[in-house]
Amino acid sequence: MNPTLWRPVCVALLASCLSAHAAAPKSDKASAEDAAKPTALTADTINAATLAPPAADKTAPKKDRVKASKSKTDETKPDPLIVKAQVLLDRARFFPGAIDGRKGENYQHALEAFAVAQGLPATQDLNAEVWDKLQATSDKPVVTDYTITDADAAGPYVDKIPPKMEQQADLKALDYTNPREMLAERFHMGRDLVSALNPGKPLDKGGTAIIVAAVDPMALDKPKGKDLPREPKVQRIEVDKGSRDVRAFGADGKLLAYYPASIGSSEKPAPSGTTKVKGVAFDPDYTYNPKYGFKGVKAQHKFTIQSGPNNPVGLVWIDLAIPSYGIHGTPEPEKVGKTESHGCIRLTNWNARDLAAHVARGAEVVFKED
Repeated sequence: MNPTLWRPVCVALLASCLSAHAAAPKSDKASAEDAAKPTALTADTINAATLAPPAADKTAPKKDRVKASKSKTDETKPDPLIVKAQVLLDRARFFPGAIDGRKGENYQHALEAFAVAQGLPATQDLNAEVWDKLQATSDKPVVTDYTITDADAAGPYVDKIPPKMEQQADLKALDYTNPREMLAERFHMGRDLVSALNPGKPLDKGGTAIIVAAVDPMALDKPKGKDLPREPKVQRIEVDKGSRDVRAFGADGKLLAYYPASIGSSEKPAPSGTTKVKGVAFDPDYTYNPKYGFKGVKAQHKFTIQSGPNNPVGLVWIDLAIPSYGIHGTPEPEKVGKTESHGCIRLTNWNARDLAAHVARGAEVVFKED
């Protein structure tokens, strides 16, 4: 046959092959590779995140199942599903610490406390039963838009918080150092998550629209005594030294809130036994007494550090009937539950404010040993 006559046939066959290849389903290997790719961190992916069924396919060859089980997501980056779970826990008052989208201990412990409170077996993993209960607590979006105001951008802010207490005493106020720190704390978030959700956006300019966790924003006001305590009222507090958490209970014994905490240190251990809440101070100054003998503080005289979110006791002091001990906030919320304290019980500023707003004067405080 004339070669010229073959050309249309060859072209048709090639087109048919290309069409068939395009229509064919992806190989199992390609599908697995796509599934292993990290999900983009956006408002849509977070709000739509859901717990996928177990990936292992018992009908697949054993070698493929083993390979699939070894596939891991990048745990150094925020996971949309964990962001969603953390926001839901925060709303349910089983606070996971700073919302960061990572599978850290504070998140796992909050998840476990929530599971037990729901009558489920204790677990630090997000399984189907816990996920169903968690989703049932709220059907609203877990992240939302927020527009930075001119007041947000203006501050006031301080250039730097010096590391030594004696140096901090020279500052007129212990304010935030920049808008990112302020916004992170207002919306119960880790600073890295604020940046990850809003890449390239100027956080220091009014009118900038950003994405934040849809939680009750932390206020900076000083509630009046007549307005406290708010419902539900906390009549009993348990401070667990072993699990590093604080639990708040109502008069009927119902668990009202769970908070991760830093509790004492080898230098100055937390108290033991039972005590009571004497009172609450919002936005307090902090006075250092050389009798405390804190490591790294050389001053042999009393000095006062002014109030502010970066004050050593943060935005709240809940005074206990044991001299010099209290439950308070912190200038470093992302370290709560991960570092030691100077003997007291340290919570994130938003958790300290939450507890302070609900705790009754005279409430019992029980220290549980390891």
